[in-house]
Amino acid sequence: MEEMRKDEAIEEQDARPEQEETAAEVLDDAEVLEPVEEEADKIAALEQQAADNLDKYQRCLAEFDNFRKRTEKEKSAMFETGAKSVIEKILPIVDNFERGLAMVPQEKREDPFVSGMDHIYRQLLTELENLGVKPIEAVGKEFDPGFHNAVMQVESQEYESGTVAQELLKGYTYRESVVRHSMVAVVQ
Repeated sequence: MEEMRKDEAIEEQDARPEQEETAAEVLDDAEVLEPVEEEADKIAALEQQAADNLDKYQRCLAEFDNFRKRTEKEKSAMFETGAKSVIEKILPIVDNFERGLAMVPQEKREDPFVSGMDHIYRQLLTELENLGVKPIEAVGKEFDPGFHNAVMQVESQEYESGTVAQELLKGYTYRESVVRHSMVAVVQ
C-alpha cells in the first residue's frame, strides 16, 4: 500500500506540472486571442469603410450619368428651340414666294426670271423638307385644333360640318411638332 501511495504521490507531482503547463498555455491563448480580436475589429471597420466608399462611388457615378443625360436633353431642347425660331422666320419668305408665283399670268410662266424664282422656291422647300419641316394637310381634313387655326366659318356643299374647306395660310410641322398652325375656313 505504501508503494501505491508513493506511486500516486509521484503521479500527482507529474500531473501538477501538466496542469500548470496547461494553465500557462491557456494564459498564452488568452493573450493571443486579444490581438486577434483587435485585428478582427480593425478588419470589420475597414470592410465597413470600403463598403461606404463603394456606395459613395456608385452614387457619384449615377449622379454624373444623370447630369450627362440631363445636359444632353437640355442641349437637344435648345437646338430644337433655335431651329423652330429660324424656321418661323423663313416661313413668311416661303409664303411670299407662293403669293408672288401665284400672281404670275400663265403666259409669263416660261419667262427666265419667273422660272428662276420658281426654282429657288422649290429648292427652299426641298431643303426645309430635308430638315424635317413638312406642310400640314388641311383642305378636306377634319378640323383639328392641334394643327389648324379656324379664322372663319363657311357654308359648303362639298364638305361636311367641321371639315376644313379652305386653307388661308399654310401651316408647318418640324419633327412632329407644330411650328405654325394652318389658318383655315371651317364648314359650319
